[in-house]
Amino acid sequence: MSDDEIRNLFSPLWAEVQGEDSFPNKRPLLAHYTSAPTLECILRNREIWFSHPLLMNDPQEVTFGLNAAAQLLSTNERIKAACGSLQRFETLRNTFFAWLSRFANEHLPSTFVLCFCEHAVDDNDGLLSMWRGYADQGRGVAIVFDTAQIVPRDDSFLVIAKVHYGSEDERREWIQMLLGRSADILQNNPIPDDKLVICSFFIFQRLKQFAIFTKHRGFREENEWRVVYMRDRAESELLNHMIGYRNGPRGPEPKLKFRLEAITGMPETESLSLESLVDRIILGPTTSPLGVSACANMVESLGHPGLSNRIRRSTIPFRA
Repeated sequence: MSDDEIRNLFSPLWAEVQGEDSFPNKRPLLAHYTSAPTLECILRNREIWFSHPLLMNDPQEVTFGLNAAAQLLSTNERIKAACGSLQRFETLRNTFFAWLSRFANEHLPSTFVLCFCEHAVDDNDGLLSMWRGYADQGRGVAIVFDTAQIVPRDDSFLVIAKVHYGSEDERREWIQMLLGRSADILQNNPIPDDKLVICSFFIFQRLKQFAIFTKHRGFREENEWRVVYMRDRAESELLNHMIGYRNGPRGPEPKLKFRLEAITGMPETESLSLESLVDRIILGPTTSPLGVSACANMVESLGHPGLSNRIRRSTIPFRA
């Protein structure tokens, strides 16, 4: 049995993230809420900064899912039975932990996340909670991107997906469900001992994606989507020159400073630009009434005249 055949066996694990409600089958508008100075930096430098998942607002980001997956796989009776022997189970478990350790030590430090809120086509106001939480108490902006302008690629190390929300118990149940599917695959196919390491690889990859794209249900009103840079998907160095840092209130933090331009080695970015991606820019509800004209002057002076007629101002009656 070849590695590709095993890949095909485990492909049903990704059923939930490849349906009609998933990118690229679904191409939503996505709003990135941020401050006005950050908008100016994006326009000036033609780049948008990804953050590290371990430095997100939710301290459970990524770590909860990975830790729970490791714990639940070790004790999952269906996985044990499906392996057929204790020795085969130990091989699967030990190689799973090896993949987890490699990711934690080699790839997690270079994993970066950019967060968005799904945005309705006819919405020029945005969400009050997002203005308060992410856009300088209503003084900031929502940059609305059109994902229909993104050229998808199956093996891309930039993964676009919707975030799913659940309590800790619910997320553990989802992991158990994925492990149950994995057990069925192991049970129903004659997988040689020396290919169990490939099985554990695909089980780990699915649970890793689960960890990155799930979140505590208390954040569910954000209706979040993420673009995640997973360098380990292709072992690629194409974006290494964009990995840098920011000196902020918490000291130096790693950042991926993604250039919104054509990138050598990525033909799908040939027409990538702010003008092609930005559907509109919404100014926060506490912005001055003169903000629209001032923002138009800003985008024009920074070399983006095509954006000047895409500026709106939120009309939410906002009390800081």
